[in-house]
Amino acid sequence: MNTRSTLVTAALLTALAIPAWAQTAGPAAGPAKGGAQGAASIPDFSRMWFHPSFPWFEPPASGPGPVKNRSRWPQGPSTPGGSRALPPSTEGVSDYDQLVGDYTNPILQPWAAEVVKKFGEISLKGITYPNPANQCWPEPMPFIFKQFQVQIIQQPDKITFLYNGDHEVRRVRLNEPHSTPVTPSWYGDSVGHYEGDTLVIDTVGVRTDRPFAMIDLFGTPYTKSLHVIERYRLREYDDVKDAIERNIKENWLFAGDVFSRHRGKFLQLHLMIEDDGVFTTPWTATLTYVPVGDQVPEEVCAENVRWFPGTEAKVPTADKPDF
Repeated sequence: MNTRSTLVTAALLTALAIPAWAQTAGPAAGPAKGGAQGAASIPDFSRMWFHPSFPWFEPPASGPGPVKNRSRWPQGPSTPGGSRALPPSTEGVSDYDQLVGDYTNPILQPWAAEVVKKFGEISLKGITYPNPANQCWPEPMPFIFKQFQVQIIQQPDKITFLYNGDHEVRRVRLNEPHSTPVTPSWYGDSVGHYEGDTLVIDTVGVRTDRPFAMIDLFGTPYTKSLHVIERYRLREYDDVKDAIERNIKENWLFAGDVFSRHRGKFLQLHLMIEDDGVFTTPWTATLTYVPVGDQVPEEVCAENVRWFPGTEAKVPTADKPDF
């Protein structure tokens, strides 16, 4: 079995099963007079959002950005599931069949660069190395943004994120400080607040004592110092078209270019990531979402004691049965 092709085929089938994206999103209101954040000024993010791009991060227009794929897909015709590059670019887009992280990216400390390089060498041999997604483990921040569909549920005291694929859930407390002390958890301790038309979320305390502790598909590691800041805004096409262009040039749009033809509200997420145990500097990236249908698709991530290449999988176990 060609494991890498199997993964791509699965992604295509999932994309084709997703409902057609909608044309409108909830309205965004401006900040309340006098600088106070009133209920009327809070933007409405509550709905399903779609970012059908792999690996996923949109590089920033300038400044330090995420690790990118050194392996590029040659240009080719579009497929039923989308296109490898629309419009064509001179260097091709990220080869999702071969994940070879750019270990020369200056954001990486030398030890972290070696980790990324070793994962890339495995991929170049045609082996799919394990990660949280293909092993059905909870996906840490910011790896979880690999999930290309998310439902946002807003409430006065919290925000809930429901991610497709593995039915993963993040809960963000609003207008509260981080717990003292922070207890490390799968997704970290997330607190948020509104700044005018922007939802700002601060996350620390992502568990490191776990299998597959990586922040992206290239195996980039993280430490207990990982700190992620998310800034969500509703934007118009003219506000996000530069990010869309960077996305098209970098990522595989497995459902086709749903971004350029959409008119209406976009959800744009600006990420700032720092970890002084791994990175030489903080770095940024964006993810731009379009509206999609109103239901999370039914999916199951099935655990197996033996995974794709036939080696032992790290299936969660317990000393005694739960029931």
